[in-house]
Amino acid sequence: MEIFDFPNLVAALDANKGLTTKGYTFLGRDGNDLHYSFDALRTEAMRRGAWLRSKGMKKGDRLAMVMPDGEDFVPTFFGAIWAGIVPVPLYPPLSLGKLDAYIEALIAIMTKAEPTYLATNTKLEAVLWSGAAKVKSLQGVITAETLRTDPPAEADQAPAAVTADDLAFLQFTSGSTSTPKGVEVTHGSLRANAWAIMRDGLKTDTDVDHGVSWLPLYHDMGLIGFVIAPMFHRVSCTFIPTMAFVRNATIWLDTISKKRGTISFAPNFAYALATKRAKPESLAKWDLSSMKAFGCGAEPINPATMKAFVETFAKAGLKPHSLLPCYGMAEATLAISFISLEENLSTDVVEKDQLQTDRRAEPTHVDGLKAQKAVEFVSVGKTFPGHEVGVFDDDGKRLKDRHVGELWIKGPSIAKGYFRDQLATEKTFGGGWLRTGDLGYLVSGNVYITGRKKDLIIINGRNWEPQRIEWIADDVPEVRKGSTVAFSIPGPNSEELIVVVESRTQDPEKLKDTVKQRINELLQLSVNEVVIAPPGSLPKTSSGKLQRAKTRLQYLDKTLGKDGNRSLGSSGEKAVLAKHVALSLVGRSQHRAKKVIRHALEIRNTADVVAKLSLAGRYARSLVGRFF
Repeated sequence: MEIFDFPNLVAALDANKGLTTKGYTFLGRDGNDLHYSFDALRTEAMRRGAWLRSKGMKKGDRLAMVMPDGEDFVPTFFGAIWAGIVPVPLYPPLSLGKLDAYIEALIAIMTKAEPTYLATNTKLEAVLWSGAAKVKSLQGVITAETLRTDPPAEADQAPAAVTADDLAFLQFTSGSTSTPKGVEVTHGSLRANAWAIMRDGLKTDTDVDHGVSWLPLYHDMGLIGFVIAPMFHRVSCTFIPTMAFVRNATIWLDTISKKRGTISFAPNFAYALATKRAKPESLAKWDLSSMKAFGCGAEPINPATMKAFVETFAKAGLKPHSLLPCYGMAEATLAISFISLEENLSTDVVEKDQLQTDRRAEPTHVDGLKAQKAVEFVSVGKTFPGHEVGVFDDDGKRLKDRHVGELWIKGPSIAKGYFRDQLATEKTFGGGWLRTGDLGYLVSGNVYITGRKKDLIIINGRNWEPQRIEWIADDVPEVRKGSTVAFSIPGPNSEELIVVVESRTQDPEKLKDTVKQRINELLQLSVNEVVIAPPGSLPKTSSGKLQRAKTRLQYLDKTLGKDGNRSLGSSGEKAVLAKHVALSLVGRSQHRAKKVIRHALEIRNTADVVAKLSLAGRYARSLVGRFF
């Protein structure tokens, strides 16, 4: 078994020259798969990097990327890396009904990142110019269709010279609790985290292992876990289109079975969905015995979900120790801790009263897990060699085992900071530790996550993690799984608990009473109000996490559930799309007119100036006329 260790991602790409036996396969929606060997990916990265350089982009410039298709995203991302250009992966519009909010967010992120160009496809370009035209740094849009063609003959295809401290890419955080910030991922932190994931954690063998992923590539778990880390260690991967998984979750297991996959990662909700959708006839034909690591991370892990997944898919040959709970975040590049490959799912059952009042996780002595007296947490394992995890109180004092506090991390995987945000960087990365914002505790080095610091609900002096409440509501019939948000608001005497669920129920009052009763029965906690929202209307981050803070804000300003839904084809959505196509036409014409004006001001001949300005004006009017 060969072990690879390249100093940076450019070197890893370059070393793949001639490696034609392994690579990445992208499943096509029409059944036509596209395979890139690692050698072909290197060649394609050279070509696309040359294209970017031909546009005047140089080392350190940012390239915003809105590319939903993996077969374009991956070679374009590697092309930017090859040229020393800093990619900024951004999520595509997920719903026509939410296009206004999407364009607003896109403008905000690009204004902060200051990209020189935006890479997208022709279809999205027709919409994205409505926002791109408002980003001052942007010199233009380059399409995937253009990048697939040969670059100008004179374009430079040489690999960039990069160091460990150079920025590899900007990973904008998902914004589940705050405004998205651009995490500065360096070549050094990427190398360290790729080693931690693939060697220390997964002990990958390039001749045996095969990754399978449906995760969005603009998000850190999909991008680093299945594009970058496997490139460093020459592990082949198969990519399922994310929307194919959304439409049919069982395609994930079907692909693993067919490809003899060994490694796959997903959030908690995906395991619940896969378990729910698995039919006896499918379980009979699938063979999951090849799997050594079903990683689970990116959101709180529900012990019941994990146990149900193991039990259900044991019928398809899944081994109990194949489930691998883990912990990570963008600010740590990606991974922070894994359980070992030989370890079965491990949980810790603790006294609920002491946890909520004293912030101590003391093992329970009750006979079996009873929700009224105990809380169960999943072990997400130990951190990697060369890294350290500590638990600290609000005063920065380090706490002993089983004391709940904020988790702090340090080690070579930690990112550089937040892009051009000194204050936020000092607050989160200052003093040699990364302050995660996550609450948890340690037991002999094993990490247990109890919740997010900012999301903690305090009622009558007792601490409640919102996900505990949400999981109970999720299990109520007619509640859409994974679409519940719990938060508190000020009341006349104490904080009041509000629970919001998505549902298509025909009897909302009955559902509200059922949710209240179930939470009260299991937690002895009174719910002040249950709100029912249409499916798809609760605010989510780009990675699909529910935004509790934004949900709470919408509840308070009475806009909850009015954020549109995810269904397509309504007249309202068509109107929104038409508006942004029109704005894009205007924005693009204005952008071109400005370029003509800048060029014209450099021309001494007055007649040429007048002619060019007149041409720009006619072009802008013709574009607008095509729509109105």
